[in-house]
Amino acid sequence: MLYLSELLMQHHDLQNFDELVKLVKQQTETGERFFRMDVIPPFPDTPENWEDRLEAAFY
Repeated sequence: MLYLSELLMQHHDLQNFDELVKLVKQQTETGERFFRMDVIPPFPDTPENWEDRLEAAFY
């Protein structure tokens, strides 16, 4: 299972929400089947529908 908190800790160089979306898309190639959004992304440009956007990027 892929956790958003672990992803953010491993890639602390992310600058904005769009970079996070791209990273989540890349993680789908590793074979992860489940994605848990256990924290709110800490970026100023995080949209209100951030959960929907990250879920769409993962699936």
